[in-house]
Amino acid sequence: MKEIFVEREIGGRMLRFETGKVAKLASGSIIARYADSAVLCTAMRANPRPGLDFFPLQCDYRERLAAAGKFPGGFRKREGAPGEKEVLTMRMIDRPIRPLFPDGFIDEVQIQCWVMSHDGQNDTDVLACTGASAALCLTDAPFEGPVATVRVGRIVTDDGEQFVLNPTQAQMEYSDLDLVLSGHSDGVNMIEVGAAEITEADMLKAIEFGYEEGIKPILEMQVELMEKAGTTEKRQGNLSVPPQEVWDAVVEYAGAEMKELRRINGKQDRSEKIGELRTRMIEEKFSLPTDSSYGEYKAAEERQSHARDAFRTLEKKTTRALVVDEGIRADGRAIDETRTIESEVSLFSRAHGSALFQRGETQSIVSCVLGTGRDEQIVDGLMPEYAKKFYLHYNFPPFCVGEAGRIMGPGRREIGHGALAERSLMGILPDIETFPYTLRLVSDITESNGSSSMASVCGGCLALMDAGVPIKATCAGISVGRFSNDEGKIVRVTDIIGEEDFFGDMDFKVSGTREGITGIQLDLKARGLWFEEIESIFEQARTARIQIIERMETCLPKPREDISLYAPRLIQVVIDPDKIGKLIGPGGKTIRSIQERTGATVDVDNDGTVTISSLGGEAGMAAQAEVEALCANIKVGTIYEGKVVSTKDFGAFVELVPGTDGMCHISELDNGFVKSVDDVVKVGDTIKVKVINVDDTGRIKLSRKALLQDESGDGADKAEEAVKA
Repeated sequence: MKEIFVEREIGGRMLRFETGKVAKLASGSIIARYADSAVLCTAMRANPRPGLDFFPLQCDYRERLAAAGKFPGGFRKREGAPGEKEVLTMRMIDRPIRPLFPDGFIDEVQIQCWVMSHDGQNDTDVLACTGASAALCLTDAPFEGPVATVRVGRIVTDDGEQFVLNPTQAQMEYSDLDLVLSGHSDGVNMIEVGAAEITEADMLKAIEFGYEEGIKPILEMQVELMEKAGTTEKRQGNLSVPPQEVWDAVVEYAGAEMKELRRINGKQDRSEKIGELRTRMIEEKFSLPTDSSYGEYKAAEERQSHARDAFRTLEKKTTRALVVDEGIRADGRAIDETRTIESEVSLFSRAHGSALFQRGETQSIVSCVLGTGRDEQIVDGLMPEYAKKFYLHYNFPPFCVGEAGRIMGPGRREIGHGALAERSLMGILPDIETFPYTLRLVSDITESNGSSSMASVCGGCLALMDAGVPIKATCAGISVGRFSNDEGKIVRVTDIIGEEDFFGDMDFKVSGTREGITGIQLDLKARGLWFEEIESIFEQARTARIQIIERMETCLPKPREDISLYAPRLIQVVIDPDKIGKLIGPGGKTIRSIQERTGATVDVDNDGTVTISSLGGEAGMAAQAEVEALCANIKVGTIYEGKVVSTKDFGAFVELVPGTDGMCHISELDNGFVKSVDDVVKVGDTIKVKVINVDDTGRIKLSRKALLQDESGDGADKAEEAVKA
């Protein structure tokens, strides 16, 4: 294939897709360039693995640090396991692409995206998502795309608030919205949002802007690329779909009973009864022969596998029919009804903050930890290194769904759900200037039947309030589902359970406060959503969200007035940056001595901000006094009680504060003539002195005599003697 490219200006920068030069043995490959960032995207289609009954789509995204001229850390100096940013990008690639393959397609499809160039301003996550679609379009896989992915921000300009397409890193610093949007010719099919209480109306405008200004022209570019490359004939392959006769047999045996069992309200009882029906059907209608040839046995085994698939499809269709045609949900709730909510705070006495949040059969226990700047998470990748002062970790153990499974580290799902809850709560956190703590939330899912990430948002908000974090408003999350039938009738349900997520068309999660949205995650199995339906979903989610907030506030209406006794107390002092070296001292001697004497921890930033932390308030206040005294500007007229550190023939040197000495001349030591310094003071004495001069070089002149004269005078100001720096 000759080298082919298409390019167009998107968001004020040039977007370019190239193919035919690199990775020519891949089923499809392109290099996607945006400004000076570039991603190599490849797609492979291969024959299915024997025994598979699902679509094994693999999406991989890796940030090569050489792309930004960086070295990997560690001893090996080589990239290792994917980081959180890479995992989240893999999920963003997968979610809009997976639903666009036909039912029963189980061939191997593998997508790999490598960042080859990164300019530090134009991030490559959304570029990789679009590039993966373009590479797939060049293969013979039955991909019903293309799809395009863009990011939308909102910044304040002289002309007011303005949406920005694919904002740069510098622009994102001033944006109150981070919207990642995917879509195709039939609408939007993936949304990720982190925001600072954006109203539903403004969020809808942002989605429309991203689709019209970004997604549409990028889709046109991919179509143009396919035409230039020569349309590859799409090959369906052997779809894993049950034969009609197997389907008919399953419906005849289990159809009527399935309708009754799907009406059982309890998840465990319902699952057990349906499992018994499946087992009975397999034994009676699709059992394996015991005295047959190998060929007959394999044919029966395949027929049994098809029967299991047909049974699962029957359960899906029955569930959808009950919801759409009769308005009957699996647990008996009304279409717009949320599950019963229970919440409790201060579960654990030594945790800085803790909360239990339960909605139906979904339960989350969230713990909050308050830390100092030393607890910040340093994030290093292709973008400039930064420190996270808030992070949320989500755990999903096997027992929460009644299973005994493999115990291991967090997978892609756990990382994705934790990131969603983290983004949703970020918008309500106080400013660093008013609350400088580092915050960590841990959400342990102890029961799960749908929307555990939204339970993490609700429980996380309560845990923050229990810890005394002055959040801006109460935040809650809810999920809206969607069901449709063969005639096109659509029903949307509030607060979906696990089976409604599995059998339905959509899982549209929305988090926010009374004022607006802070987080969104849309997973869609249907073809696409248009703006009118998204607007209706926003209103449905808002109504439920406010109901949940009201219930949460009956448990804890606002943040506690003070933080936990077991949390560190933080005090911030701003000093002159020129005095940082004085505070630290040679080899850190001075700052270490302050910490040893007071028991507090002292950290200093380059801008002169000193953060003092201690478990007891007294230790922090003692350290604050020492820091302020050490770094204070010595002013004429100020009175100090200092220690004599050395004596000379011409006077005595007095330490006013640690590291700062002044000289009291012999003529200023006492009233009258002083023959010898040692006649008045000795090393180690503590005396009161007054600053009488500070010259241009910073040398300090002191007087003891001035204070003696004041004392002997009429009406000397006793209050002045108590002044301390």
